[in-house]
Amino acid sequence: MTLRGGDLGGVAGPAPARRLTLPQARRMALAAQGFSRPRPEAVTARDLVRVLATVQVVQIDSVNVLTRSHYLPFYSRLGAYDPALLDRLRDRAPRRMVEYWAHEASLVPPSTWPLLDVRMRRAEDESWGGMRRVAQEHPELVSAVLAEVVARGPLTSREVERALAHDLPRERDGWGWNWSLVKNALEHLFWAGRITSAGRTSSFERRYAALERVLPRGVLQEAAAGRDRGAETALRDADHVRRLVELSARALGVGTLRCLRDYFRLTPQQVGAAVTDLVEEGALVPVTVEGWRAAAYVHRDAKVPRRVQASALLSPFDSLVWQRDRTRALFGFDFRLEIYVPAAQRVHGYYVLPFLLGDRLVARADLKADRATGRLLVRALHWEEGAATEEALAAVQRELSTLGHWLGVPDVVHEGVHPGRTAR
Repeated sequence: MTLRGGDLGGVAGPAPARRLTLPQARRMALAAQGFSRPRPEAVTARDLVRVLATVQVVQIDSVNVLTRSHYLPFYSRLGAYDPALLDRLRDRAPRRMVEYWAHEASLVPPSTWPLLDVRMRRAEDESWGGMRRVAQEHPELVSAVLAEVVARGPLTSREVERALAHDLPRERDGWGWNWSLVKNALEHLFWAGRITSAGRTSSFERRYAALERVLPRGVLQEAAAGRDRGAETALRDADHVRRLVELSARALGVGTLRCLRDYFRLTPQQVGAAVTDLVEEGALVPVTVEGWRAAAYVHRDAKVPRRVQASALLSPFDSLVWQRDRTRALFGFDFRLEIYVPAAQRVHGYYVLPFLLGDRLVARADLKADRATGRLLVRALHWEEGAATEEALAAVQRELSTLGHWLGVPDVVHEGVHPGRTAR
Protein backbone atom coordinates (compact mmCIF):
# COMPACT_ATOMS: atom_id res chain seq x y z
CA MET A 1 0.00 0.00 0.00
CA THR A 2 1.55 3.28 -1.12
CA LEU A 3 0.35 6.59 0.31
CA ARG A 4 0.48 9.93 -1.40
CA GLY A 5 2.70 12.45 0.32
CA GLY A 6 -0.21 14.41 1.76
CA ASP A 7 -2.23 11.49 3.06
CA LEU A 8 -0.81 11.64 6.57
CA GLY A 9 0.50 15.19 6.64
CA GLY A 10 4.06 16.43 6.71
CA VAL A 11 6.60 16.66 3.94
CA ALA A 12 8.87 13.86 2.84
CA GLY A 13 12.47 14.77 3.58
CA PRO A 14 15.85 13.01 3.50
CA ALA A 15 15.52 9.34 4.42
CA PRO A 16 16.11 8.84 8.18
CA ALA A 17 18.46 6.11 9.30
CA ARG A 18 15.76 3.98 10.91
CA ARG A 19 13.25 2.14 8.74
CA LEU A 20 10.11 0.36 9.94
CA THR A 21 8.17 -2.27 8.10
CA LEU A 22 4.41 -1.84 8.21
CA PRO A 23 3.96 -4.77 10.67
CA GLN A 24 6.61 -3.22 12.92
CA ALA A 25 4.82 0.13 12.82
CA ARG A 26 1.50 -1.55 13.67
CA ARG A 27 2.99 -3.38 16.64
CA MET A 28 4.71 -0.22 17.81
CA ALA A 29 1.43 1.70 17.66
CA LEU A 30 -0.48 -1.03 19.50
CA ALA A 31 2.17 -1.30 22.21
CA ALA A 32 2.15 2.45 22.72
CA GLN A 33 -1.63 2.30 23.19
CA GLY A 34 -1.39 -0.45 25.80
CA PHE A 35 -2.52 -3.42 23.72
CA SER A 36 0.63 -5.50 24.16
CA ARG A 37 0.01 -5.94 27.90
CA PRO A 38 -2.01 -8.94 29.11
CA ARG A 39 -5.33 -8.15 30.75
CA PRO A 40 -5.20 -8.42 34.56
CA GLU A 41 -7.23 -11.06 36.36
CA ALA A 42 -8.86 -8.39 38.54
CA VAL A 43 -8.85 -4.72 37.53
CA THR A 44 -7.78 -2.23 40.18
CA ALA A 45 -7.73 1.56 40.33
CA ARG A 46 -4.01 1.40 39.54
CA ASP A 47 -4.78 -0.42 36.28
CA LEU A 48 -7.27 2.24 35.23
CA VAL A 49 -4.84 5.04 36.04
CA ARG A 50 -2.12 3.24 34.08
CA VAL A 51 -4.34 3.09 30.99
CA LEU A 52 -4.94 6.84 31.12
CA ALA A 53 -1.23 7.50 31.67
CA THR A 54 -0.55 5.36 28.60
CA VAL A 55 -3.04 6.86 26.16
CA GLN A 56 -3.07 10.31 27.87
CA VAL A 57 -6.49 11.26 26.45
CA VAL A 58 -9.79 9.35 26.65
CA GLN A 59 -12.54 10.97 24.61
CA ILE A 60 -15.97 11.54 26.14
CA ASP A 61 -19.14 11.28 24.09
CA SER A 62 -22.79 11.45 25.09
CA VAL A 63 -24.11 8.65 22.85
CA ASN A 64 -25.32 5.83 25.11
CA VAL A 65 -26.60 3.17 22.70
CA LEU A 66 -24.04 0.73 24.18
CA THR A 67 -22.44 2.56 27.10
CA ARG A 68 -20.84 5.97 27.53
CA SER A 69 -17.81 5.92 25.28
CA HIS A 70 -15.20 6.84 27.88
CA TYR A 71 -15.75 3.54 29.69
CA LEU A 72 -14.84 1.49 26.61
CA PRO A 73 -11.10 2.28 26.10
CA PHE A 74 -10.41 1.01 29.63
CA TYR A 75 -12.50 -2.10 28.97
CA SER A 76 -10.76 -2.76 25.63
CA ARG A 77 -7.36 -2.81 27.30
CA LEU A 78 -8.21 -4.35 30.68
CA GLY A 79 -11.35 -6.42 30.24
CA ALA A 80 -14.31 -6.30 32.61
CA TYR A 81 -14.07 -3.82 35.49
CA ASP A 82 -16.38 -1.88 37.77
CA PRO A 83 -17.30 1.43 36.06
CA ALA A 84 -18.01 2.91 39.49
CA LEU A 85 -14.28 2.60 40.17
CA LEU A 86 -13.57 4.81 37.17
CA ASP A 87 -16.22 7.29 38.32
CA ARG A 88 -14.57 7.53 41.74
CA LEU A 89 -11.18 8.26 40.18
CA ARG A 90 -12.80 11.14 38.28
CA ASP A 91 -15.26 12.41 40.89
CA ARG A 92 -13.59 12.04 44.29
CA ALA A 93 -10.40 13.39 45.81
CA PRO A 94 -7.61 12.72 45.25
CA ARG A 95 -8.71 12.79 41.61
CA ARG A 96 -6.59 10.81 39.18
CA MET A 97 -8.57 11.90 36.11
CA VAL A 98 -9.90 15.32 35.16
CA GLU A 99 -11.93 16.61 32.24
CA TYR A 100 -10.97 19.20 29.64
CA TRP A 101 -11.11 19.89 25.89
CA ALA A 102 -7.97 17.93 25.01
CA HIS A 103 -8.81 16.05 21.80
CA GLU A 104 -12.53 16.68 22.13
CA ALA A 105 -14.17 16.63 25.58
CA SER A 106 -11.79 14.22 27.27
CA LEU A 107 -10.40 12.73 30.44
CA VAL A 108 -6.73 13.52 31.00
CA PRO A 109 -4.29 12.95 33.88
CA PRO A 110 -4.27 15.93 36.26
CA SER A 111 -0.60 16.51 35.41
CA THR A 112 -1.57 17.18 31.78
CA TRP A 113 -4.21 19.80 32.63
CA PRO A 114 -1.74 22.74 33.17
CA LEU A 115 -0.10 22.06 29.79
CA LEU A 116 -3.38 22.81 28.07
CA ASP A 117 -3.24 26.46 29.10
CA VAL A 118 -2.07 27.01 25.52
CA ARG A 119 -5.74 26.45 24.65
CA MET A 120 -7.29 27.97 27.77
CA ARG A 121 -5.84 31.42 27.19
CA ARG A 122 -7.25 31.50 23.66
CA ALA A 123 -10.83 30.89 24.79
CA GLU A 124 -12.08 34.30 23.65
CA ASP A 125 -10.63 33.75 20.16
CA GLU A 126 -10.94 30.03 19.47
CA SER A 127 -13.84 28.59 21.47
CA TRP A 128 -17.21 28.01 19.84
CA GLY A 129 -19.28 31.00 18.77
CA GLY A 130 -21.79 31.01 21.63
CA MET A 131 -19.03 30.90 24.23
CA ARG A 132 -17.17 33.78 22.60
CA ARG A 133 -20.31 35.89 22.23
CA VAL A 134 -21.37 35.55 25.84
CA ALA A 135 -17.88 36.57 27.01
CA GLN A 136 -17.89 39.59 24.70
CA GLU A 137 -21.52 40.67 25.05
CA HIS A 138 -22.36 39.65 28.64
CA PRO A 139 -19.21 39.92 30.77
CA GLU A 140 -21.33 40.71 33.84
CA LEU A 141 -23.16 37.39 33.44
CA VAL A 142 -19.87 35.51 33.08
CA SER A 143 -18.68 37.11 36.34
CA ALA A 144 -21.94 36.21 38.10
CA VAL A 145 -21.75 32.60 36.89
CA LEU A 146 -18.14 32.32 38.02
CA ALA A 147 -19.00 33.67 41.47
CA GLU A 148 -21.93 31.26 41.79
CA VAL A 149 -19.83 28.21 40.86
CA VAL A 150 -16.97 29.20 43.18
CA ALA A 151 -19.37 29.82 46.08
CA ARG A 152 -21.76 26.89 45.65
CA GLY A 153 -20.33 24.36 43.22
CA PRO A 154 -20.27 21.66 42.08
CA LEU A 155 -23.37 22.67 40.12
CA THR A 156 -24.96 21.62 36.85
CA SER A 157 -25.92 24.27 34.33
CA ARG A 158 -29.59 23.89 35.30
CA GLU A 159 -28.72 24.45 38.96
CA VAL A 160 -26.77 27.58 38.08
CA GLU A 161 -29.66 28.81 35.95
CA ARG A 162 -32.13 28.32 38.75
CA ALA A 163 -29.82 30.05 41.19
CA LEU A 164 -29.33 33.08 39.00
CA ALA A 165 -32.87 33.09 37.58
CA HIS A 166 -31.25 34.38 34.42
CA ASP A 167 -32.27 33.89 30.81
CA LEU A 168 -35.54 32.14 31.76
CA PRO A 169 -37.93 31.36 30.24
CA ARG A 170 -36.13 30.68 26.99
CA GLU A 171 -36.64 28.73 23.79
CA ARG A 172 -36.02 25.04 24.48
CA ASP A 173 -36.82 23.75 21.00
CA GLY A 174 -34.17 22.28 18.75
CA TRP A 175 -31.30 19.87 19.25
CA GLY A 176 -28.88 19.68 22.16
CA TRP A 177 -26.72 22.65 21.24
CA ASN A 178 -29.48 25.18 21.96
CA TRP A 179 -27.71 26.35 25.10
CA SER A 180 -28.79 29.20 27.29
CA LEU A 181 -26.57 32.15 27.97
CA VAL A 182 -25.76 30.63 31.37
CA LYS A 183 -24.67 27.36 29.76
CA ASN A 184 -22.50 29.26 27.31
CA ALA A 185 -20.97 31.25 30.16
CA LEU A 186 -20.17 28.04 32.02
CA GLU A 187 -18.61 26.48 28.94
CA HIS A 188 -16.57 29.62 28.28
CA LEU A 189 -15.23 29.53 31.84
CA PHE A 190 -14.52 25.80 31.52
CA TRP A 191 -12.68 26.27 28.20
CA ALA A 192 -10.73 29.17 29.69
CA GLY A 193 -9.59 27.02 32.63
CA ARG A 194 -11.23 29.27 35.22
CA ILE A 195 -13.55 26.51 36.43
CA THR A 196 -13.47 22.78 35.88
CA SER A 197 -15.63 19.66 36.07
CA ALA A 198 -16.16 17.73 39.29
CA GLY A 199 -17.65 14.84 37.32
CA ARG A 200 -20.94 13.99 35.66
CA THR A 201 -24.45 13.28 36.89
CA SER A 202 -26.27 10.03 36.05
CA SER A 203 -27.87 11.91 33.14
CA PHE A 204 -24.39 12.95 31.92
CA GLU A 205 -24.60 16.61 32.93
CA ARG A 206 -21.25 18.19 33.74
CA ARG A 207 -20.91 19.36 37.35
CA TYR A 208 -19.00 22.64 37.30
CA ALA A 209 -16.74 23.51 40.23
CA ALA A 210 -13.96 25.82 41.32
CA LEU A 211 -10.47 24.67 40.41
CA GLU A 212 -9.55 24.39 44.08
CA ARG A 213 -12.31 21.83 44.69
CA VAL A 214 -11.04 19.45 42.03
CA LEU A 215 -7.40 19.82 41.02
CA PRO A 216 -4.55 18.55 43.21
CA ARG A 217 -2.53 21.23 44.99
CA GLY A 218 0.59 20.59 42.94
CA VAL A 219 -1.35 21.05 39.69
CA LEU A 220 -2.83 24.32 40.95
CA GLN A 221 0.60 25.56 41.97
CA GLU A 222 2.06 24.74 38.56
CA ALA A 223 -0.81 26.50 36.81
CA ALA A 224 -0.50 29.57 39.05
CA ALA A 225 3.26 29.74 38.56
CA GLY A 226 2.77 29.67 34.81
CA ARG A 227 0.28 32.54 34.91
CA ASP A 228 2.66 34.63 37.02
CA ARG A 229 5.45 34.60 34.46
CA GLY A 230 4.06 37.45 32.39
CA ALA A 231 6.68 38.23 29.76
CA GLU A 232 7.74 34.60 29.63
CA THR A 233 4.37 33.50 28.22
CA ALA A 234 5.75 32.65 24.78
CA LEU A 235 8.56 30.54 26.27
CA ARG A 236 6.10 28.76 28.55
CA ASP A 237 3.74 28.07 25.66
CA ALA A 238 6.56 26.59 23.58
CA ASP A 239 7.59 24.37 26.50
CA HIS A 240 4.01 23.19 27.08
CA VAL A 241 3.49 22.43 23.40
CA ARG A 242 6.74 20.44 23.31
CA ARG A 243 5.55 18.44 26.32
CA LEU A 244 2.15 17.81 24.72
CA VAL A 245 3.79 16.68 21.47
CA GLU A 246 6.11 14.36 23.40
CA LEU A 247 3.09 12.89 25.23
CA SER A 248 1.40 12.42 21.86
CA ALA A 249 4.46 10.67 20.44
CA ARG A 250 4.61 8.29 23.41
CA ALA A 251 0.89 7.47 23.04
CA LEU A 252 1.00 7.05 19.26
CA GLY A 253 4.12 4.94 18.98
CA VAL A 254 4.68 6.19 15.44
CA GLY A 255 3.09 9.12 13.66
CA THR A 256 3.48 11.93 11.19
CA LEU A 257 3.23 15.64 11.90
CA ARG A 258 -0.51 15.45 11.29
CA CYS A 259 -0.87 12.57 13.74
CA LEU A 260 1.13 14.42 16.40
CA ARG A 261 -0.94 17.53 15.81
CA ASP A 262 -4.31 15.79 15.92
CA TYR A 263 -3.83 14.03 19.25
CA PHE A 264 -4.18 17.23 21.32
CA ARG A 265 -5.64 19.28 18.45
CA LEU A 266 -2.66 21.61 18.17
CA THR A 267 -1.89 23.93 15.25
CA PRO A 268 0.59 23.14 12.46
CA GLN A 269 2.79 26.02 13.56
CA GLN A 270 2.92 24.80 17.15
CA VAL A 271 3.73 21.22 16.22
CA GLY A 272 6.30 22.02 13.53
CA ALA A 273 8.47 24.03 15.92
CA ALA A 274 8.02 21.52 18.75
CA VAL A 275 9.00 18.54 16.57
CA THR A 276 12.12 20.34 15.36
CA ASP A 277 13.16 20.98 18.96
CA LEU A 278 12.35 17.45 20.11
CA VAL A 279 14.34 15.93 17.25
CA GLU A 280 17.32 18.12 18.11
CA GLU A 281 17.03 17.03 21.76
CA GLY A 282 16.86 13.38 20.73
CA ALA A 283 13.40 12.83 22.24
CA LEU A 284 11.90 12.15 18.80
CA VAL A 285 13.56 10.02 16.15
CA PRO A 286 12.69 10.46 12.45
CA VAL A 287 11.85 7.19 10.71
CA THR A 288 10.52 5.93 7.43
CA VAL A 289 7.57 3.55 7.39
CA GLU A 290 6.96 1.07 4.60
CA GLY A 291 4.42 2.56 2.19
CA TRP A 292 4.39 6.04 3.78
CA ARG A 293 5.84 8.96 1.87
CA ALA A 294 5.27 11.49 4.65
CA ALA A 295 7.95 11.84 7.30
CA ALA A 296 7.23 9.94 10.51
CA TYR A 297 8.55 10.09 14.06
CA VAL A 298 8.86 7.74 17.01
CA HIS A 299 9.66 8.50 20.62
CA ARG A 300 13.14 7.41 21.66
CA ASP A 301 11.60 5.05 24.27
CA ALA A 302 9.15 3.39 21.86
CA LYS A 303 9.21 -0.40 21.76
CA VAL A 304 8.47 -2.80 18.91
CA PRO A 305 7.20 -6.06 20.43
CA ARG A 306 7.78 -9.21 18.40
CA ARG A 307 4.10 -10.09 18.67
CA VAL A 308 0.88 -8.47 19.78
CA GLN A 309 -1.81 -10.92 20.84
CA ALA A 310 -4.68 -8.53 21.45
CA SER A 311 -8.37 -9.35 21.17
CA ALA A 312 -10.59 -6.34 21.77
CA LEU A 313 -13.66 -4.48 20.62
CA LEU A 314 -12.83 -0.78 20.38
CA SER A 315 -14.95 2.27 21.02
CA PRO A 316 -15.57 4.20 17.79
CA PHE A 317 -13.93 7.06 19.72
CA ASP A 318 -10.86 5.06 20.80
CA SER A 319 -7.58 6.95 20.43
CA LEU A 320 -6.15 4.07 18.36
CA VAL A 321 -8.50 4.96 15.50
CA TRP A 322 -8.96 8.74 15.88
CA GLN A 323 -6.93 9.75 12.85
CA ARG A 324 -8.65 8.06 9.92
CA ASP A 325 -5.78 8.32 7.43
CA ARG A 326 -3.42 6.83 10.00
CA THR A 327 -5.86 3.96 10.67
CA ARG A 328 -5.99 3.24 6.95
CA ALA A 329 -2.21 3.50 6.56
CA LEU A 330 -1.41 1.25 9.53
CA PHE A 331 -4.18 -1.33 9.29
CA GLY A 332 -5.61 -1.01 5.78
CA PHE A 333 -8.90 -0.34 7.56
CA ASP A 334 -11.29 2.36 6.33
CA PHE A 335 -13.21 3.52 9.37
CA ARG A 336 -15.89 6.17 9.34
CA LEU A 337 -18.24 7.31 12.08
CA GLU A 338 -21.77 6.93 10.76
CA ILE A 339 -23.70 8.14 13.80
CA TYR A 340 -24.61 11.36 12.00
CA VAL A 341 -25.15 9.71 8.60
CA PRO A 342 -28.82 9.18 7.61
CA ALA A 343 -29.81 5.58 8.32
CA ALA A 344 -30.44 4.72 4.66
CA GLN A 345 -26.92 5.84 3.74
CA ARG A 346 -24.99 3.96 6.41
CA VAL A 347 -22.64 1.23 5.22
CA HIS A 348 -21.71 -0.50 8.48
CA GLY A 349 -24.19 0.80 11.05
CA TYR A 350 -24.93 3.38 13.74
CA TYR A 351 -22.54 2.50 16.61
CA VAL A 352 -19.76 0.43 15.12
CA LEU A 353 -16.89 -1.03 17.13
CA PRO A 354 -13.75 -2.14 15.26
CA PHE A 355 -12.51 -5.59 16.32
CA LEU A 356 -8.78 -5.91 16.97
CA LEU A 357 -7.30 -9.40 16.73
CA GLY A 358 -3.57 -9.84 17.02
CA ASP A 359 -2.12 -6.78 15.33
CA ARG A 360 -4.90 -6.31 12.78
CA LEU A 361 -8.35 -4.72 12.66
CA VAL A 362 -10.33 -7.59 11.20
CA ALA A 363 -14.01 -6.76 11.63
CA ARG A 364 -16.54 -4.21 12.81
CA ALA A 365 -19.65 -4.82 14.90
CA ASP A 366 -22.70 -2.56 15.03
CA LEU A 367 -23.91 -3.03 18.62
CA LYS A 368 -26.75 -1.95 20.87
CA ALA A 369 -27.35 -2.77 24.52
CA ASP A 370 -31.05 -3.58 24.95
CA ARG A 371 -31.13 -3.18 28.72
CA ALA A 372 -34.85 -3.79 29.03
CA THR A 373 -34.49 -7.35 27.73
CA GLY A 374 -30.90 -8.08 28.79
CA ARG A 375 -29.75 -8.55 25.20
CA LEU A 376 -26.61 -7.37 23.40
CA LEU A 377 -27.90 -6.82 19.87
CA VAL A 378 -25.40 -7.43 17.08
CA ARG A 379 -27.15 -5.52 14.34
CA ALA A 380 -24.41 -6.21 11.83
CA LEU A 381 -21.00 -7.88 11.78
CA HIS A 382 -18.75 -6.96 8.87
CA TRP A 383 -15.46 -8.79 8.26
CA GLU A 384 -12.46 -7.53 6.38
CA GLU A 385 -11.67 -9.55 3.29
CA GLY A 386 -10.33 -12.98 4.21
CA ALA A 387 -10.43 -12.25 7.94
CA ALA A 388 -13.36 -14.49 9.01
CA THR A 389 -11.23 -17.47 9.99
CA GLU A 390 -12.37 -20.03 12.56
CA GLU A 391 -9.98 -18.45 15.07
CA ALA A 392 -11.39 -14.98 14.40
CA LEU A 393 -15.00 -16.19 14.62
CA ALA A 394 -14.36 -17.78 17.99
CA ALA A 395 -12.46 -14.72 19.23
CA VAL A 396 -15.18 -12.22 18.34
CA GLN A 397 -17.83 -14.44 19.95
CA ARG A 398 -15.78 -14.53 23.16
CA GLU A 399 -15.38 -10.76 23.13
CA LEU A 400 -19.10 -10.18 22.48
CA SER A 401 -20.01 -12.54 25.31
CA THR A 402 -17.58 -10.86 27.72
CA LEU A 403 -18.78 -7.41 26.70
CA GLY A 404 -22.43 -8.41 27.12
CA HIS A 405 -21.84 -9.74 30.63
CA TRP A 406 -19.89 -6.61 31.57
CA LEU A 407 -22.72 -4.38 30.36
CA GLY A 408 -25.40 -6.46 32.06
CA VAL A 409 -26.87 -7.66 28.75
CA PRO A 410 -25.50 -11.20 28.60
CA ASP A 411 -27.77 -12.58 25.87
CA VAL A 412 -25.84 -11.97 22.61
CA VAL A 413 -28.31 -11.85 19.72
CA HIS A 414 -27.20 -11.63 16.07
CA GLU A 415 -30.09 -9.85 14.38
CA GLY A 416 -30.52 -11.80 11.16
CA VAL A 417 -26.77 -12.04 10.60
CA HIS A 418 -24.88 -15.27 11.01
CA PRO A 419 -21.64 -14.45 12.86
CA GLY A 420 -19.56 -16.12 10.15
CA ARG A 421 -20.96 -14.03 7.30
CA THR A 422 -20.52 -10.42 6.37
CA ALA A 423 -23.70 -8.37 6.60
CA ARG A 424 -24.75 -6.54 3.47
